[in-house]
Amino acid sequence: MHLIVGLGNPGDKYSRNRHNIGFLAVEEIARRHSFPPFREKFKGLVAEGTIAGEKVLILKPQTWMNSSGESVEAALQFYKLTPADVTVIYDELDLVPGKARIKRGGGNGGHNGLRSIDPRIGTDYRRIRLGIGHPGHKDRVMPWVLGDFSRPDLVWLEPLLGALADNAGLIVTGDDNTLMNRLAIAVGGDAADRDQRPETADPTRKKAAPQSHIRAARPRPPDAKIPEKGPMADMLAKVFGKKDGDPRD
Repeated sequence: MHLIVGLGNPGDKYSRNRHNIGFLAVEEIARRHSFPPFREKFKGLVAEGTIAGEKVLILKPQTWMNSSGESVEAALQFYKLTPADVTVIYDELDLVPGKARIKRGGGNGGHNGLRSIDPRIGTDYRRIRLGIGHPGHKDRVMPWVLGDFSRPDLVWLEPLLGALADNAGLIVTGDDNTLMNRLAIAVGGDAADRDQRPETADPTRKKAAPQSHIRAARPRPPDAKIPEKGPMADMLAKVFGKKDGDPRD
């Protein structure tokens, strides 16, 4: 069995947040692979199915981001899994929107979800980081990550989530290089730059080493319309659609 964890905060209030891109990703994986509805278990919401011929459990911890490890640990203990059987999908400030990085092990990078997971199960699990961009200064980080995605974000968000879901079999088989290539192609990037870090927009954060190639952050894409047809359109319309009494457009 392989456990795919999407990180986020529970509740409709947070469903559009950049911090919840992990939830959006695993929801799309479950939908495209015809998993049954999510149900409550392990202090989270889970769905079980098969991808690439292997049983897969998808988990959305409902313990709030900074306690995600409680839910992940409960699932691992129940199924007697190891960290090598786990993939965690989450938001990354230090990647431009639409970029993704995959690695196994490493530090938590200041992410509260990983800070909770690491001491409970160890660090030897796969991490899929999905870029949400940096607001420009550390004082603006909290409102940025807990702020909603905008309609222009759909330019990169829809193809990224779709490609990740369509290629979820590569998560299960551990073919990280191919997965990275396909995600880069889906958002119109060059797979060859997958190991390069963009220059941080926050002057208080440490920049990459001088020998690293520094790239400017991608310009903000033009306004995009929510796709008019298809299951992905329904999902995005639910997340981004204007609610009654909601002044945002």
